[in-house]
Amino acid sequence: MDKKPPFRFYLVAAGKYHDIDHARLELLKLLQEDERIRVQVGDDYSNIEAIQACDVLVTYTCDVTPTDEQIEGIHQWLSNGGKWFALHGTNSILRFRDDGKVDSPDLAPKFMEMLGSQFIAHPPLMPYKVEVSQGADSHPLLEGIEGFEVEQEELYCSHYHGELTPLLETRWSGKCEGFVEEDWTDSDRHLVMYTRKHGDGEVLYNTLGHYRSKYDMVPMVDEYPVIERGAWTQPVYYELLRRGIKYCLGELN
Repeated sequence: MDKKPPFRFYLVAAGKYHDIDHARLELLKLLQEDERIRVQVGDDYSNIEAIQACDVLVTYTCDVTPTDEQIEGIHQWLSNGGKWFALHGTNSILRFRDDGKVDSPDLAPKFMEMLGSQFIAHPPLMPYKVEVSQGADSHPLLEGIEGFEVEQEELYCSHYHGELTPLLETRWSGKCEGFVEEDWTDSDRHLVMYTRKHGDGEVLYNTLGHYRSKYDMVPMVDEYPVIERGAWTQPVYYELLRRGIKYCLGELN
């Protein structure tokens, strides 16, 4: 990125089943660390003019999907050089069926193609090891970072689209009970962080960042019994977020 500051960021922080307030606040605090950055905040993709005017789009959402018109606008912006730092459930579409299972229908294929993946299911929350992908240890986003373990995180089982550059991954196979597509016994490699090129633009996706508090499952339950803090408890996650911001500014390439 060769433009002069200030740099314009647009943050979409919204959605279901997560403590979006926590994520929004923490991301704004990280962006505020760089005095060159100015941020506009939205709770969906409806302000497409502001998104197309920004240098970097940051998204932390769950089950928030742009309209077809908004998808076209984002695609044009991305292809023309936009940088998109997508986090956690940005790639999710969730539908609860009458039998109680969660479906992840293919309702926005161009949106997921842009992102490079679509969330399909996850096993019960459990500790898992995040490893640096083969050949990615020299990538500027990962310099000096070794494998680490996360707890209370959603291990994303996803469908992948297009040419991706894997950066972080985990290994697991089994069944994701409660999801329509529950059998993942034949798939043991799951990406945790990757990049995806689009014309002159690029997506950086990091699936970590689960956070759920007491009232985030209303109306299914009045009070959720535990607070799930995921990778937000770990300094390495904040380091990945800081580096992701710099990378989208073209300062780690």
